[in-house]
Formats: sequence, C-alpha cells, structure tokens
Amino acid sequence: MAVPTLTRMQKSAVRDAIVAQLQCELDLQSRAANEAREEATSEESKSEGKYDMRGQEAAYLAEGQARQAAEIVEALTLYHGLDLAAWPKGAPAGIGAFITLEARGRPHYYFLGPRNGGLEAKVDNVAFTVVTPASPLGRQLVGQRVGATVQLPGRAGPVSHTIVALD
Repeated sequence: MAVPTLTRMQKSAVRDAIVAQLQCELDLQSRAANEAREEATSEESKSEGKYDMRGQEAAYLAEGQARQAAEIVEALTLYHGLDLAAWPKGAPAGIGAFITLEARGRPHYYFLGPRNGGLEAKVDNVAFTVVTPASPLGRQLVGQRVGATVQLPGRAGPVSHTIVALD
C-alpha cells in the first residue's frame, strides 16, 4: 500500500487543527471559570447557615476550571513551538511525528504530541488522534521506526498494527 507523506504545509494544518480545538476548549473553560467565580461572589451565594456551602463550592469549581484553563494555555504554547520540519527518513518516532499505522489493510493516523492525548481532529478528511509519550500507545511508538509493530487492544484481544509511515 502506497502511503502519502505529509508536506510541511499539511503538518502545519495538523498543528492548526489541534490548536483550534485547544482554543475552543480554552474559551469554554475560561467562560465556565468566570461564571463560577461570579456565582461564588454573588449576593445569592452568601451563606444562609453554617451548612450552606454554595459559595464555597462555586469558588472551588472556579479554581479548578481556572487551573484547567492554565493547563490548556501551556499546551497551546507547546504546540505553537513544535518543529514542523519533515520527519527525517529512517528516524525513530518522537514528539511531532505524524504516524500512520496499518492493521487488517486499514490505515489509522496518530500525531505524537507533547500534551492533550486523546484529542481528535481532522485535516483534509483524514481523522487523527493525538497521543502522548505517557499514553500506552505513545510508549510503544516512541523510538520505533517504519516497519515496527505495536499492539492495540481489540474486541478479540490485541491487534498488531504496523508503522507504515512517519511524517
């Protein structure tokens, strides 16, 4: 099976798709944190008794959402700083690699990113999933070259996937 390789421009589109999803998530988390902060400080949230914790609960929620927003900002910084150079031929997989796996004649696409594993995006009708080196699949992929095999869970047990391209 001939596997098309990504050009620098297409790899830029992969990063842009990831950044766009992260930006949407950041906007959502920021709005939610602001709403929870307003709830925590509103007159309606003042304690009506020693067991009334509405204001405190809203403050905890706002703090957690603000922390998640900060983590997304860190991820955005990492993705904006990724090197988009073509993956060197024969080089092992690492952060920034677009990886094509094949199992049972079907391709599966992954981007090995620094953060936000599990994020799914699409570029030019090619859907891919971000994996990180900390994930089970990411641990298998890091350091592997084209032709290597990794195991992914399947309904009837592990399924062998072969790395057919690193871009």
